[in-house]
Amino acid sequence: MPGRSSVGHSTNLVGLPTDLLASCAYNDYPVPLRISGVREMNRSLFEMLSQAPDLADAGIAFASYMMAMFGLDPEQQEPVHDGRPATRRYRSSFLRLIKGWGYDSNSPEGAVMKGWVESRFGIFPTFHKQVIARISDEGWATYVEQKMSSRFHNNSIYSQLDLVYEFCQWALATMVAPGEDHVTLYRGVNDFDEHQIVARSDKRHAVVRMNNLASFTSDRGVADCFGDIILTAHVPTTKIAFFNTLLAGHPLKGEGEYLVIGGDYRVTASYL
Repeated sequence: MPGRSSVGHSTNLVGLPTDLLASCAYNDYPVPLRISGVREMNRSLFEMLSQAPDLADAGIAFASYMMAMFGLDPEQQEPVHDGRPATRRYRSSFLRLIKGWGYDSNSPEGAVMKGWVESRFGIFPTFHKQVIARISDEGWATYVEQKMSSRFHNNSIYSQLDLVYEFCQWALATMVAPGEDHVTLYRGVNDFDEHQIVARSDKRHAVVRMNNLASFTSDRGVADCFGDIILTAHVPTTKIAFFNTLLAGHPLKGEGEYLVIGGDYRVTASYL
């Protein structure tokens, strides 16, 4: 569209133009997304998953596969029964990134996850500690520095996140929301500093450009705790990268949290 800043790279790893993927048109009429080569290179994982009777067993199979593939030690998982954190060796894992994101989406871990979205889906981040309007911004430089930190890239971390996404998509399609194209989710905000308003039809309805990875919740009551403005969006299941019940041991379970691939979304704003 003339006059709009670029939403991302001209290429990505999911086989759709990035401008289309980040648009309301895609959100209205989503088609399946696959990160190139991930399922083909990990057939044994999806064969194991196909034999799982429920999501809990599928999660155990996925965790075992990740431990075998990437040397992830059991103690890196969030403790489920023992409240004391276990000693962890320094090895980059998707669990560490999710934990860091849960504390602060503008953390270095958050930058790595936004970098993964940029790499795989082609969509630029719009906010990391501050608004990112162009690649010459200070915010962009901070984001790039943090996303490239060597301490997070010593264990094929993007490949780990690829598998998390594909497992998430498998779980949604087969066990959690079979036959469903969208999920209604909520996001609480105090202002629109992090959310560029692309178009507004009235006070309550707008098209908002979300960060390339954003947290939503399935519980509207939880969204109330995060801001005076509640944004309601119908999110395509294909844009959900992680959700709170996907795995048994992780730090996002208490808030019904969903991690959503960004772009332009039609939202309804409710004001408390």
